[in-house]
Amino acid sequence: MIRTVPRAAAWIDRVGLALLFPKADVVLPSLWEQVSGLQETVWESEEMNFFWWAKDELPGRGLACVGRHLARSVACVAPRLLPALTAANGEPDEDDPVAGAIRELGPLTGPQLREVTGLGKKEVDRSIASLHHRLVLTTSHLVHEGSTWGTLAHDLTARKWKLPKRRLAREDARRELASIVLAHAGELTAADLAGALGWRRKDAAVVLEEIADGYDDPAGFRIWTRG
Repeated sequence: MIRTVPRAAAWIDRVGLALLFPKADVVLPSLWEQVSGLQETVWESEEMNFFWWAKDELPGRGLACVGRHLARSVACVAPRLLPALTAANGEPDEDDPVAGAIRELGPLTGPQLREVTGLGKKEVDRSIASLHHRLVLTTSHLVHEGSTWGTLAHDLTARKWKLPKRRLAREDARRELASIVLAHAGELTAADLAGALGWRRKDAAVVLEEIADGYDDPAGFRIWTRG
């Protein structure tokens, strides 16, 4: 079981892409399972005490990217894969005021964003979630002032992780990510891959046809294997 932040970072680097907590319909490993040995969430436990602290230490120390970047859930991404993930899934911020404030002022928490933008809590939270999904923003570090448990600050993903300005080709990036997910799962449907990486099923099927061997099961589902 993982019990230190460096070991958590090493595991994330090895697997590349993972969820924070497991989801039954997502074919990615989860950090919680590595910390606790469990699939179910046990809030009142020593494992959770460590886990809840470690998830914020990982980006705070620059060891792993943590944010709502995969499967509409909080995910852990190895820094080495961020160029591929942003090339495959990243979208522009389209002059979003939250992104603009962070670009100008540096990492900011939700309360700080509400103060500088004049937006309400729901608007700021919605914008943060969308910007994480589009890889514009990511978790920066935990700010301890003003809250018993601390408040997360958010930064531009490209700035936080010093990403190269020149992106990989989108097609190459998607093949790389799909290969990683397929290696975890052993076999995939297009729906499996689409659910994990937030792609359309049609696009996932095209990528799988390029990188894997496929066959139709008796129920008529197309399944791709590592070969």
